[in-house]
Amino acid sequence: MSDTLFVCLMGIGTVFVGLICIIIVCNIVSSIIRLTEKKPAEKAADTSVPAAQVTQIPDKQRLIAAVSAAIAEELGTDVSALRIISFKKL
Repeated sequence: MSDTLFVCLMGIGTVFVGLICIIIVCNIVSSIIRLTEKKPAEKAADTSVPAAQVTQIPDKQRLIAAVSAAIAEELGTDVSALRIISFKKL
């Protein structure tokens, strides 16, 4: 009986020690990533680039046709069954 109890406690203890180690490693990696992300964010704030730049699509009709054909293929319907109301770049 004592051997079974010993094996059970060692297994549970190993699992909890492993979980604690994983939590510690995740916290260390998280803090390292936070420290490295602050530097590029400060540099990006210094540049004066307009927030929204509007770029014109040279052949918008072909692009809409290609996107609607891909959507129709994915849905398994005909292209004529689709009705595209608006199309804008995200």
